[in-house]
Amino acid sequence: MDRRILGKRIREERTRIGLTQEQIAEYMDVSTTYIGLVERGERAVTLEKLVLLAECFHVTVDSLLREAERQESLDKKEQLLFLWSRAVPEDQDKILAIMDIIIHGASQPNKPDVPQPAGANGPDVP
Repeated sequence: MDRRILGKRIREERTRIGLTQEQIAEYMDVSTTYIGLVERGERAVTLEKLVLLAECFHVTVDSLLREAERQESLDKKEQLLFLWSRAVPEDQDKILAIMDIIIHGASQPNKPDVPQPAGANGPDVP
């Protein structure tokens, strides 16, 4: 899991309930600097500290992690959409073909196999 995304999720929960970094730090018996580092994704949060955060926010650890996973997934989708928007139609066709191979495998009924570069199946024999 991406620390930046989990940190963003922790910050969202902290601000949702109206607490400062200082208040969270005091509750967890850590420094304010530590909280800031965690929220920016510059420091990993231990399981013990994650449990304390969840208790403080009145949520489950699972909800903190799942929401962070969902956000990570959205970030990847946004990245794909951005890259897609910059590709010319010919490249978009190539991208779709590659994604289809990744998801469904190289051989599909009613679909030709993707051509292999010369020499990919051994030396050409006349």
